[in-house]
Amino acid sequence: MGGAFAFIGNQYRLEINDDEYFIDILLYHRRLKCLVAVELKIGKFLPEYAGKMQFYLSALDDTVKEKDENPSIGIILCKEKNRTTVEYTLKDTKKPIAVANYKITSKLPKNLQKELPLPQEINKLLESI
Repeated sequence: MGGAFAFIGNQYRLEINDDEYFIDILLYHRRLKCLVAVELKIGKFLPEYAGKMQFYLSALDDTVKEKDENPSIGIILCKEKNRTTVEYTLKDTKKPIAVANYKITSKLPKNLQKELPLPQEINKLLESI
């Protein structure tokens, strides 16, 4: 996602009124000075994902965000999305939410091979943790 992002955590725990909620991935964008909540979905985009994300963003802004930081941003990554469904879902929302789809591939594109560690390097890193 680029050098401007800092990883805060995965399955980031929010506690609201004794209930627990978990954000798949929480990042911080250094230049935008804001938290970025990422939700990963294995299927197609459903409108209810936006409601969940709005809840997460409001909770982050009230309980985690520092006073000098900008409002949190949400990203929903889905295996597929219907553009019209996404547009209707986000049309009247006031929270900054983006929906993107991903593609699973067994081969890393050549232009990214120099940018990312080899699987063996990742294994070593994980073993050391």
